[in-house]
Amino acid sequence: MRIATLGRVTTDWNAWHNAYDDPESGLSQRLRIIQGLIGEWLDRTAPRDVRVVSACAGDGRDLLGVLRDRGDSERVTATLLEYDEANVARARSAAAEFPAISVRHVDAGQIASYEGAVSADLLLMAGIFGNISDEDIRITIEALPGMCNPDALVIWTRHRGAPDLTPTIRSWFAAAGFTEESFHGPADHVIGVGAHRYTGPAQTTPAPTTLFTFTR
Repeated sequence: MRIATLGRVTTDWNAWHNAYDDPESGLSQRLRIIQGLIGEWLDRTAPRDVRVVSACAGDGRDLLGVLRDRGDSERVTATLLEYDEANVARARSAAAEFPAISVRHVDAGQIASYEGAVSADLLLMAGIFGNISDEDIRITIEALPGMCNPDALVIWTRHRGAPDLTPTIRSWFAAAGFTEESFHGPADHVIGVGAHRYTGPAQTTPAPTTLFTFTR
């Protein structure tokens, strides 16, 4: 069993969010892409009730920003998982208008953090794959089928800086039973945003205790 070491991470994730203040930043562009994908998915799944899980959710602006502009947010039950205390506080404040959305102060790298929240119809894995080892990315992707309802969508991100791992990540999704719906790699930034739908069989393999550990 591998032990999570998130407590050693020194990145200031509050300061990291400052890049959202610049509408031309890669982070802002990534947010717009993710929100567009969430909106398209909500349109496609309407009017049925859906369950969403956002891992390493930050202040929750990707999902909450979309729901705030929709008239059908009541059909969405969501669980946001976040480790940073300040981000948890901001996410809880932002989610207060949505009774069916909860924010957990937990380590999303631990499978126990997802108890009662999965299986989900949409899993947001944004801001994770660029901060963990290649092995942990593969382990996480292989565990995702067990966290997905049939036809669930996974939205994920990873920078395309050299060496660009996104082609390998996309192949790992395919091997795990996912069908790629889209991949966005804008020419003006090194961001990458993928959307993969689970089309494989029901997963019965137990997930590992630890999915990933942040390395920075």
